[in-house]
Amino acid sequence: MKIQYLPHTADIRMNIKGSTLKELFVAGMIGMGNILKEGFCNKNNPIDSKTKIEIHALDRTCMLIDFLSEILSHSYAEKSIYCRVEFLEFTSNKIKAILFGTHTSKLDEEIKAVTYHEAQVHRNRNDQWETVVVFDI
Repeated sequence: MKIQYLPHTADIRMNIKGSTLKELFVAGMIGMGNILKEGFCNKNNPIDSKTKIEIHALDRTCMLIDFLSEILSHSYAEKSIYCRVEFLEFTSNKIKAILFGTHTSKLDEEIKAVTYHEAQVHRNRNDQWETVVVFDI
């Protein structure tokens, strides 16, 4: 799994890679959590927040953006950052999962939205799943 933050004038761009599609989705969740609070998902935080989500989408790209958007919504509603996920169902157009997170009183960065701009989930030359995610801040 690899997460790389890319320069962008008004937004935050993040390039993520994973050896499996699930790993790509986890990389997106961890990368977004680390934007909300710097380095947060790289620490061993106690889990005190849990929520179940279900996503239906037309394709893998829409599913990733919808997955991250759903996590972002729960982050603000529950005042938690989610760094771990258990996939109960994971198909090409449906996800059922349990998110595990940690309550936090302060965020370092506010993300307004996860955008579809530049997102294109695909296999790269190294046979890894890859995409760019742009966050509106």
